[in-house]
Amino acid sequence: MTESSSPGGRVLGVDYGSHRVGLAVSDLLRMTAQPLEVISRPAAVERIAELITEMDVKEIVMGLPVGLSGREGPAARLARNFGAEITDATGLDVTFLDERFTTSTAETAMLSANVRRSRRRQSIDKVAAAVILQAFLDRRR
Repeated sequence: MTESSSPGGRVLGVDYGSHRVGLAVSDLLRMTAQPLEVISRPAAVERIAELITEMDVKEIVMGLPVGLSGREGPAARLARNFGAEITDATGLDVTFLDERFTTSTAETAMLSANVRRSRRRQSIDKVAAAVILQAFLDRRR
């Protein structure tokens, strides 16, 4: 899957998990990423398709879980398959971005903001999606 060069519109960030999927969205200028929501894996593709229409999303970036060595394993294959499902449902290609350390970065940010443990558990996936998306946006500048 390739990077889209489509101008304008928002970028959707996806943090794939086998049970939950975190979503984040950029502003229209593609400068900042905001955590959006966490959805169950079975409902994720349909919800992503809805958000693309509702929020004028033109591009999708998803974290790719690779090992510390940089090699792709079973989790990366599952993420790539999920990306293919998204592409089939929406017609938008998915750009993959190495997501090593994004969950720990999200956890650190939430700890710094004094977010309670129960709230962190509910929000970590969408914050991780925002970390992935922000890294993508920053790299594009």
